[in-house]
Amino acid sequence: MDAFQYRQGTLLAEGVALTEIAQRFGTPTYVYSRRAIVDAFGEFRRAAAGRDVLVCYALKANSNLAVIDLLAREGAGFDIVSGGELQRVLAAGGDPAKVVFSGVGKTEAEMRMALQAGVRCFNVESESELARLDRVAGSMGRHAPVSLRVNPDVDPGTHPYISTGLRESKFGIAHDAALAAYRTASRLPHIEVTGIDCHIGSQITSLAPFLAALDKVLELIDALHAEGIALRHIDLGGGLGIRYDEEQPPSRGALLAAVFERIDRHARGKSCAILFEFGRSIVGNAGLLLTRVECLKRNGERRFAVVDAAMNDLMRPALYEAWHPVWPVQPREADAQHSWDIVGPVCESGDWLARERRLALAEGDLLAIGSAGAYGMAMASNYNTRPRAAEVMVDGGQAYLVRERETVESLYALERRLP
Repeated sequence: MDAFQYRQGTLLAEGVALTEIAQRFGTPTYVYSRRAIVDAFGEFRRAAAGRDVLVCYALKANSNLAVIDLLAREGAGFDIVSGGELQRVLAAGGDPAKVVFSGVGKTEAEMRMALQAGVRCFNVESESELARLDRVAGSMGRHAPVSLRVNPDVDPGTHPYISTGLRESKFGIAHDAALAAYRTASRLPHIEVTGIDCHIGSQITSLAPFLAALDKVLELIDALHAEGIALRHIDLGGGLGIRYDEEQPPSRGALLAAVFERIDRHARGKSCAILFEFGRSIVGNAGLLLTRVECLKRNGERRFAVVDAAMNDLMRPALYEAWHPVWPVQPREADAQHSWDIVGPVCESGDWLARERRLALAEGDLLAIGSAGAYGMAMASNYNTRPRAAEVMVDGGQAYLVRERETVESLYALERRLP
């Protein structure tokens, strides 16, 4: 809660009361702290000082233009997984030469867009993609810079939906097939092999999986060197977790220090630039979802607080049974607390944001759903024809609207009735 603190009985985002934000912009609204984003990125930057390192921000966590612009100003690179995300980077003033293009299903049109823009590297995930990229680059008279995403079959110890480094995952090229894939890549006329990539999952809360994956990568670098295939960079992905409840992930500095120590003991790894792809650990705890209690009800022994935010606004609890902290914006007396399920108005039993939270509530109260800066708005939908929330960035004592609330009319503006 560093960027979100109580002062005189009211929860603030930096220097702005959330009551003021609700009054100005309505609810539900996502609220981000500029300072928290800059501070989180700054920890990575300081930990990498003096080294040839590029910290790429993973756009999938939160792709608001204000967030991209802010991180571009801080010197970040960007990890993208679609042509749409590339267009966002360009629209926000990001440098395409600092962009790595990941993802298992890049279309020819996306490849052309990225080659035209001049991205730093394609993280290729299959031999089929290699062949397609070679063909597209050749048709444009270009060479495509490539690293192969290697799947090391390392368990990151996280939710199965966000584990990407296991053998059964759709992501990457199996470790034992990677050498053959690099041989193929090195022979293709319009492919330039520049690096190796590995990303094993998200919300990882210990160092061991990162280091186990790195050991597999360094082993493969030795094998490639023996084949005469030299690499210029190692991309170690991201996935560092944040604290939602009782998790104790390693610090940003501790992770980078452990990685660098491992690489420094490896002769060929030392000559490579190092890339990272962090998302959640930069923006996750820099945002919250501000919502208002619409009604209170009981079904038997169960108490429900129905709020104006819902699973379409914050999908993570319904999708992953994820835990988010819930803070009353203006807390009431503790002796009036009960156990509440915080639920939305969407017509699904899975529409809940939090369960069994001890709170003192009344209709009209404002609640802040914490740790919502990553995979909140980015995963939001219009289910039940619900306009997506507004987004606000707080900078000190100022609150800036960085995305207007959608209107119902905008949701069906592209639809047509039959003649």
